[in-house]
Amino acid sequence: MNAGNRRPLRMLVTGGGTGGHTYPALTTVAAVREQAAARGLDLDVLWVGTATGLEARIAVEHGIPFRAIKAGKLRRSPSPRELLTNLADMFRIPVGVMQAFGVAARYRPDVVLSTGGYVCVPLGVASRMLGRPLVMHEQITALGLANRILARFATRIALTHPSSIEHLPASARERAVVTGNPVRPHLLNGNAPSGRWHFRLSPELPLVYVTGGAQGSRQINTMIEAILPSLLTRAQVLHQCGPDWIDQLTRTAAGLPGELAGRYQPVPYVGDELAHVLAAADIVVSRSGAGTLAELTAVGKPSVLIPLIPSAGDEQRQNARYLVEAGAARALLESGPQAGQLLAELDILLADPEARVTMAKAARSLGRLDAADALARVILQEADAAGSR
Repeated sequence: MNAGNRRPLRMLVTGGGTGGHTYPALTTVAAVREQAAARGLDLDVLWVGTATGLEARIAVEHGIPFRAIKAGKLRRSPSPRELLTNLADMFRIPVGVMQAFGVAARYRPDVVLSTGGYVCVPLGVASRMLGRPLVMHEQITALGLANRILARFATRIALTHPSSIEHLPASARERAVVTGNPVRPHLLNGNAPSGRWHFRLSPELPLVYVTGGAQGSRQINTMIEAILPSLLTRAQVLHQCGPDWIDQLTRTAAGLPGELAGRYQPVPYVGDELAHVLAAADIVVSRSGAGTLAELTAVGKPSVLIPLIPSAGDEQRQNARYLVEAGAARALLESGPQAGQLLAELDILLADPEARVTMAKAARSLGRLDAADALARVILQEADAAGSR
C-alpha cells in the first residue's frame, strides 16, 4: 500500500484479557499511526475482543472502534470444577470463529495484528480464511497456547526475546523477527521529584515500590504486611495493594509506630503517576508478567520478582529466571515463598547501592525502547507485501 491510495490503511487488532496483551497492542497502534502518517496514509483501526476483557474499556477510552465476539479459553490442565467451563468454552470457539469471519469480511483489513490471549484465535483463523496477512506478537519467553496455534499460519511472528525462536514450530522460524515488547511511551519520561511530591515521599530514604497489578496480589500484600516493622527501619514503601486491600492495609499503617507509620503508604491503584513512581523508586517488588518486565527493563529498575505460580505454562517463573540470569533482578523462584525470604532479598539491595546500580544497568540492557516502532515497521511491511500481490 502506498501514499497514492485514497482508501486508508485498514488494520484489524485483536488481543486482550489482561494488560500484558492489551497495552502492547495500544502502543503499537499509535506507532503504526505515526509511521503511516509519515507516508501520507491515514490509519483506520478496528479492535476485536471480548466484551468483558480489558481491551473493551481501553479501546473505548482511546477512541478506537471496538467489536465484541465470543471466545473460548482452552485450559490445558483444567481442575474438576473447570471441566464444565472448558466444555462450554469449546462450543464458544466455533461461534467466535464465525463472528470473527463476519467482522473481518466486512471490514476488509489490509493487515491483522494479534497480541495474544484466547480471543486472538478466532481472528487469526478468520485472517487465514480471508487471505489477510497476520502479524502475531508474543510477549513471553515461551509461547502461549493461543500463539502456538496462530504461529502455524501467521505471516510474520514478532517476538520479545531471541530465546523464543526455539519454542516455535520449525516451519515457522523463518517468519520470526525479534522486536521486543512495546512499552507505553509515557513511562519512559518519568520525573522522580514529581513522584515523590505527589505521594509525599522523602528524598532521604530509599523507596521500595510494591505492586501486584491493578487488583493487587494477596500473596505479595501479606508478605509486605508481615515485614513492614523491619523493612521500614531502612526504607519507605509505596504499596499499590488493590482496592480490596486498601482498608486493611490502611489500618496496618495506622498501627505502626509513629516514625515508621509515615514511611508506609498503601494506595489502591497507581494510574497516570506510574511513570513518576518508577522514576523515583530504588527497588520494585512485583510479579513477573511480560508487560511488567518490559516496563522494568525499559526504565532500568532493580527489582525483586515474585512470580505467579502456577501461571500458564509457568511463564512468570521463566520470565523472572531470564532476568535473574542476566543480573537484572532478584527473584523468589520456589513455590510458596516466605515473607522472611522477601525481606532478605530486599535487605541485600538496600544495603548495597552499587549492586542496585549494576542491576539497573543490566535491566536497561535488556529493554527495547524501540519495540513499538520495530513492530509497526513489520506490520506496514506485511500490508505493503499483501497490497503488491
